[in-house]
Amino acid sequence: MRNAAQLTGKEPIPIISQDREVNIDGSYRSSYETGNGIFAQEQGVLKNAGVKDAETENVQGGFRYTAPDGSPIQVTYTADENGFHAHGDHLPVPPIDDKTPPPIPVAILRSLEYNAAHPEEDEERPAPAARRF
Repeated sequence: MRNAAQLTGKEPIPIISQDREVNIDGSYRSSYETGNGIFAQEQGVLKNAGVKDAETENVQGGFRYTAPDGSPIQVTYTADENGFHAHGDHLPVPPIDDKTPPPIPVAILRSLEYNAAHPEEDEERPAPAARRF
């Protein structure tokens, strides 16, 4: 039987530390760190425990790692009755007001420019004749 390194050609990444605590009241804490610099942690509490249609999990956490291009990535987040909210320097920032649309991604702009420069490609083409076998 072959191990993971033999199957993938890569050495497995060791887990340096791992901690988990789950409490009877629904609260928890969890964290881990790997040998290649990945770190994640999260904690949560159950709000309105036992109240029908009002129970919610209130979660806070974060993680960090190094992107393939070498830049450090760090994200913190919360999740509660108001939704999931992530924060990180690499994440896009929403518009300041509702009237300002977000910028159009470069790939979409290129596609729109190409379509405008090649209107003939918008014309319908006859379908190929059906063949019976």
